[in-house]
Amino acid sequence: MEDGKNLKYNNSEEETVFNEASILVVEDNPNINILLKKYLERLSFKVVICVDGEQGFKHFKDSHFDLCLIDIMIPKIDGLKLVKKIREIDENIPIIFLTAKALIEDRIKGFEAGCDDYITKPFSTRELGLRINAILKRYLANNKDGKEIVFQIGKFVFDYSNMTLTLEGVKQILTRKEAALLKFFCENKNKLVHRTDAMIAIWGKEDYYIGRSMDVFITKIRKHLKADPNISITNVHGSGFKLEENK
Repeated sequence: MEDGKNLKYNNSEEETVFNEASILVVEDNPNINILLKKYLERLSFKVVICVDGEQGFKHFKDSHFDLCLIDIMIPKIDGLKLVKKIREIDENIPIIFLTAKALIEDRIKGFEAGCDDYITKPFSTRELGLRINAILKRYLANNKDGKEIVFQIGKFVFDYSNMTLTLEGVKQILTRKEAALLKFFCENKNKLVHRTDAMIAIWGKEDYYIGRSMDVFITKIRKHLKADPNISITNVHGSGFKLEENK
């Protein structure tokens, strides 16, 4: 998959519009598909519509997309399983769930599956467009220049650009969210990182569901780092976290 370097955006009076961005929509409701296609194409996006998870996964493997917009309750392969399959191929592509499943548990499962945003039906097309543009802008910012970003964390070498954490020649592959969170902690090593700041930096907004998902990713990062007892991510009660390196 490409890394977003070919995306461009222009400022319009209505909202930021990304030229040449291709969106995969996986949704089985024909009326919603007509609405999405008309609206997103008006914003200059290229849109491919798929009506079930199998079709969506085949198109994803065979083509290049800059963002995926997926319903959870779709035939053949449901949206949660589809996102997990997509993440096995591409950890970086932005994914938004657009679904009628609005319970807390559903939102948490969505973020844990690997989505970048979760929008419930009925939805505002304008809000959807703004969220898409915000995610693509962050995606571009995280992939610009192509230069390597490497941190030394105790005995670990953390290569953010390639999402790897290496200790004595043994390399671990991180997920995109794990790498982004660890980078944020490294940039603020031995300093308090407020929960709200971390959520906004990585997800672009703050809410309860993202907070629960972030806690899961931080637990995974702690497991990755446990081989070096001099490194810890501590909870600061009521405030946030601190990546501490004891020398």
